[in-house]
Amino acid sequence: MNLEAIGTLITNEVFDQMVQASSDRLKMNADFINSLNVFPVPDGDTGTNMSLSLESGAKYENDDASLEVGHLAASLAKGLLMGARGNSGVILSQIFRGFAKSVEGKATFNAEDLAEAVAEGAKTAYKAVMKPTEGTILTVVREAAKAGNEAIKTTDSLAEVMEAIDSAAQTALKKTTDLLPVLKEVGVVDSGGQGLVFVFDAFNDVLNGNDITEYKHEPDATEVNEMVDAKHHQSVQGKINPEDIEFGYCTQMMVRIGKGLQVTKEFDYDTFYDYLAKMGDSLLVINDDEVVKVHVHTEHPGEVLAWGQQFGDITKIKVDNMRWQQEEIIEQDETPTASSASKEAAPETAVIAISSGAGISKLFTSLGVTHIISGGQTMNPSTADIVAMINDSGAKKAIVLPNNKNIFLAAEQAVEVADIPTKIIHSRTISQGMAAMLEFNPDVDLEENAEAMESNLNTVKSGQVTIAVRDTKLDGREIHQDDYMGLIDGKIVNTNPKLMDATVEMVKLMLEEDSEIVTIIYGQDATSEMAEQLQNAILDIDDDLEVEIHEGDQPVYPFLVSVE
Repeated sequence: MNLEAIGTLITNEVFDQMVQASSDRLKMNADFINSLNVFPVPDGDTGTNMSLSLESGAKYENDDASLEVGHLAASLAKGLLMGARGNSGVILSQIFRGFAKSVEGKATFNAEDLAEAVAEGAKTAYKAVMKPTEGTILTVVREAAKAGNEAIKTTDSLAEVMEAIDSAAQTALKKTTDLLPVLKEVGVVDSGGQGLVFVFDAFNDVLNGNDITEYKHEPDATEVNEMVDAKHHQSVQGKINPEDIEFGYCTQMMVRIGKGLQVTKEFDYDTFYDYLAKMGDSLLVINDDEVVKVHVHTEHPGEVLAWGQQFGDITKIKVDNMRWQQEEIIEQDETPTASSASKEAAPETAVIAISSGAGISKLFTSLGVTHIISGGQTMNPSTADIVAMINDSGAKKAIVLPNNKNIFLAAEQAVEVADIPTKIIHSRTISQGMAAMLEFNPDVDLEENAEAMESNLNTVKSGQVTIAVRDTKLDGREIHQDDYMGLIDGKIVNTNPKLMDATVEMVKLMLEEDSEIVTIIYGQDATSEMAEQLQNAILDIDDDLEVEIHEGDQPVYPFLVSVE
């Protein structure tokens, strides 16, 4: 349905409609954006990151009572800055940072102002990225800005200028497949660029008077959350001791029914439900014609995910260790809070690590990390999360270990607004973060620590093993759904249907003549017995190696392996 197009000025009311509509559009399409992840690993989260980032911006804008659009744009940018998650969320925040700067002080703005604001957003985003890559969200925003500047030469219509911006963004998005070889090989467009197109689509619909009522939040989300909470309460009654929890992993997923390169089973509710009912308790299975949402407490989250993959693409994954959560609750009850601790107890330098898995967090703590932010793959912390940890640490200075390259930009934004001097150590993996900690010295200054810790990052090779969530071809390698993949420093190097075989093959590729120490960290989908089998297999390759085993309890990756 086409309504009446907006007039010649964007007022505070119109701008609010644009922002809220774009936030709704990203929420509705977050799962689709996630599915565009190039690597077939169960951690594609671009859509989730962009949606949560813009949701934060939309809240700041909605809470601002100002009647001036320039002020509302500044609130949007501030909310995006603080809520930014992942590199895609940070780049989106930079686009609107430039946008807000361009319309600063304006009560309303016209078509020319809109074009200039998008252009300034593109410039700011490019400046925020150290090595801009074409074929990404940056290409999309640049081409959109160029089209806006061309359009204002021939029209002063807001609707027409926004139409030109949106159309150019869509065209640029299609071209990303050819601009980046890896996108062309897999046959997808850039996920971040797709997210920005959804934002511009929403802007365009508002300014052209198109019906936007079909774009709304996920249906019954509140009801589903309440049901999940009820299940949690039922499952923990009388189970104060973590050891009494029979099924320790709260596992949630969403499956797009029948979607994906290879679906082996036709969805039938009873068949789907009955299998999962045997896997644990607190089961919820809610579906419509397109998706099925699952919540279950189980001892085998990997098997739950594998079951879901047979019916369609998995678009959301969340795995929580409830035993560890219960331990944390008990420890918090027995330990004074940070606010009640004396200032003398605060460290001179707060060392903050992003970590997923109770065992990994304990390893970091043993190496001298003072604060842990829960997160990593599938759950990137926001800029605000990192800022809060820095500011609440009570320290005079801070060091942040992201342990994931997708957290770098959010961490860098946090440094800009933190209350104390802070340095980022650019650790891309858990193994690199631990290697960096070996060089931390609490008695030297911030600059010296940062330099020493950065220099130690490349002394370790990082290996990760995970499961392929779809069939694909990448770097000339055929990858089949449900195969295990070995990644060395982020690059897929081998695949195998069997977990142990895939891991041993990966380790062989990691070893060199001067390798001395191999560290195995096993996660939620592996066991200590499996880790010992892996240790024996490594010693069969070279019995002069020193092999260490640690329980990491991390999701997504059954094994993390480092070689020094």
